[in-house]
Amino acid sequence: MNSASGQDSLPVIRAVERMLPPHYARQDQIIGALRELWATRHYNLERLEDLHRSVQVDGRFLALPIEQYPKLVTFQQRNDAWIQVATDLGEQVVRKALDRAGLTPQDVDHVFFVTVTGIATPSIEARLMNRLGMRPDMKRTPIFGLGCVAGAAGTARASDYLRAWKGHTALLISVELCSLTLQREDLSIPNIIASGLFGDGAACVVLQGGERSGAGPRVVATRSVMYPDTERIMGWDVVDTGFKVVLSAKVPQLAREFIGRDVDGFLAEHGLTRKDVKHWVAHTGGPKVLQAFEEALELPPDALARSWASLREVGNLSSASVLFVLGEMLESGEARPGDWGVMMAMGPGFCAELVLLRW
Repeated sequence: MNSASGQDSLPVIRAVERMLPPHYARQDQIIGALRELWATRHYNLERLEDLHRSVQVDGRFLALPIEQYPKLVTFQQRNDAWIQVATDLGEQVVRKALDRAGLTPQDVDHVFFVTVTGIATPSIEARLMNRLGMRPDMKRTPIFGLGCVAGAAGTARASDYLRAWKGHTALLISVELCSLTLQREDLSIPNIIASGLFGDGAACVVLQGGERSGAGPRVVATRSVMYPDTERIMGWDVVDTGFKVVLSAKVPQLAREFIGRDVDGFLAEHGLTRKDVKHWVAHTGGPKVLQAFEEALELPPDALARSWASLREVGNLSSASVLFVLGEMLESGEARPGDWGVMMAMGPGFCAELVLLRW
């Protein structure tokens, strides 16, 4: 099979690590805090609770203790908190990932950093470069704006780089602190849903070019898909108070309509069908999105069990979500040599990103 030939020259995922901030709140605690906030606005508080229960999230880890959020009034205050926590959390997850791969910061040739929940110049990976003592000739590529799709897209872009630089080591770092984007004056349905769905976390993927030896799945191929005239499906409106969520109810519909076609076309280019794929690594977009994936791809029961579990336990972590699922899948040890896997995510654009893996 063409996809298997020359597999040893393909980029390899050496390690995936995840990190959650230390502050945890159950969903009922978050609902209580939001009830108190929005009660003075005459909002339908029963509707708030219904919407939060519908996303099937039990609780989330937060960048800050829940009682500190009311003090963050301005966009600058929230973004300053984002920079501090993102840098700390990023440092911790990179150290863990490099340790797991048996590498040091000096071994890293290129860092890709993805986020959609805060802005910084110098960007976070530059700040980590100093903290971690990385080489001064290290390349870096900060990517903002891909949102939920960025975990898969960042893996793809890092592997693209390693196809040219086969002896290099690359990191993909994702840090998302969704709780710091909450618009407290926005009582729209999308903002209410977002306040119940999205959580905070960080992930780091260590990848190496084909000339480097090491265990892990190979990145056989990648596919990006843009859907025309869908810019208002998902994203941010940047307003005076920060990032105001754009989240259309059409997201599950688009997933159901297109993901089967796109996955089938992607696999066919490599002589594969869905039946050849043993491991599905899906972004935890929410219950309706996961259901759309299952239906459109006609997946067997429990194919997305890890995605469902991650959604319940930590919520949707935007770009980090699919990397959390990938890390848990790798730690399970279920994959065997020769197994095929597909990592997939959808996000602002509106778009999809597909990554074909082989063990």
